[in-house]
Amino acid sequence: MSISRTAKKGVTYYNPSKAYNGYTLFAPLYTRDVWLIDMEGNIVQRWRMPYIPGQHAYILPNGNLLWAGKQKTPDELGLPLEFGGIGGLLREIDWQGNVVWEAQVPYQNHDFVCMSNGHVLFPSYSPEGVVPSEMAAKLRGGLPGTEFEGKVFGDCVLEIDRTGEIVWQWIAHQHLDPEIDVMCPLENRNIWPLLNAVFLCKDGSLLLSGRNCSEIIRVKYPEGHVLARYGRGKISHQHDPRELENGNILVFDNGAHRQHDYNESPSFSRVVEIDPKNDEIVWEYRADPPTDFYSALTSGAERMPNGNTVICESWQGRVFEVTHEGELVWEYVSPFVGRWPAWDTNAMWRAHRYSPEYPGFEGKPLDPARFEWENRTYGPRALNSEVNVCIV
Repeated sequence: MSISRTAKKGVTYYNPSKAYNGYTLFAPLYTRDVWLIDMEGNIVQRWRMPYIPGQHAYILPNGNLLWAGKQKTPDELGLPLEFGGIGGLLREIDWQGNVVWEAQVPYQNHDFVCMSNGHVLFPSYSPEGVVPSEMAAKLRGGLPGTEFEGKVFGDCVLEIDRTGEIVWQWIAHQHLDPEIDVMCPLENRNIWPLLNAVFLCKDGSLLLSGRNCSEIIRVKYPEGHVLARYGRGKISHQHDPRELENGNILVFDNGAHRQHDYNESPSFSRVVEIDPKNDEIVWEYRADPPTDFYSALTSGAERMPNGNTVICESWQGRVFEVTHEGELVWEYVSPFVGRWPAWDTNAMWRAHRYSPEYPGFEGKPLDPARFEWENRTYGPRALNSEVNVCIV
C-alpha cells in the first residue's frame, strides 16, 4: 500500500541507499509555479509563470526551463471543452526567470520535445487535422453521434524552428487507418486518436501515444508513415511512452476503460515495459492491491540509470520511486493545490528526476536557503515533522 494514503504531504518515505538521488521537477496543473525539490522535499528552485501549464515543463541541458502555458480555453479556440491539455505558448526561461525564447502555438496540446537543432515538436489540435467526412464515416469505435459539430478532429504533430515557423507537420488521418486504429467504444468521436505524448527515439523515429485508441504508434521521421503499433489490447488510455536504453518502451498504462476479466479490478494503473520486437510486456509495476495506484488521466514514468523507475501518479499529485522488484524507495505528495474546474486538486502533468551531475545544474544555485519562505510553508519541516526515512 502506498504511504501517501495515510501520511501528510511532502516527502513521506525515503530510502537513501536504494533511491536514485537527485532533484525532482514538477508543475502543478492548476497553479502558475514550476518547482524543483531535493530528495527530502526542500524547494531549491521556483519558476513563477504567467499562466497555468499547458501542460509540460522540463529543464534543458543548458539549465533553462522549457514550458508550455495555457493562454486560451478550448471554447475560445472553437474546440470542444473536453479537449484537454491545450496550451498556446511555448517559452524558454533561464534560471533567474528571464524569457529567452517564446513562440505562439495556439493549438499545441499536452506534450513537446526539444530537438538537438533547437526545433520543438508538439501535438496539435489544429483544424487542419479534421478528418475528411468520407474517412470519418469509416472510423470504427467511439460513441455514435458524439462528433463535434459533425466533425472528427484528427491530431497533428508540428515542428517549429526558433522563429516559430512550422517546418514539418504530420496529420494523423493521412497516415492512420480508420479500421485498424479503432477508438475506445466509450469515448466521444470528436478527436482521433488523441495524441497525448511525443517522444524522439535514438534512430530518429517518433513514438506517439494515441490515448483514444489505446496504442503507441511509431512513425518514420520525416517521411511520416507508420512503422509499428504497440500495446493494442494490452494497455488502456496510456501516457508518456519513452524509449529506454535497451530499446524497450516504458509507458504509463492509465487503465481507464480497461478490458479486464471478472477477478481483476477495472480501475487500476500500472507502468509497463514493452519489447518492441514482439510487442510483449517484459516488466510491470502495479500496486498491491491494484486499486491503490490509479490515475485515469495524464501521468508518466521514467527509468533511472540505477534501474529504478520514478512514477508520477498525476491525479493524486503523487510522485514515487520503485526498484525493479517493485519496492517503494521514495514518495512525495504535492502540497500545491489549484482549482479545476469546481474543486481543489493537487494534480500534476508529469515529474522529472535529474541527477546532481545533470549539465543544466552546472553553476546553478541549489541551496534551499534561497527559498526560506517557500520552505517554511511547503518544505519538509512544515509538512511532515516525522518523515519515514529508512536507514540501512
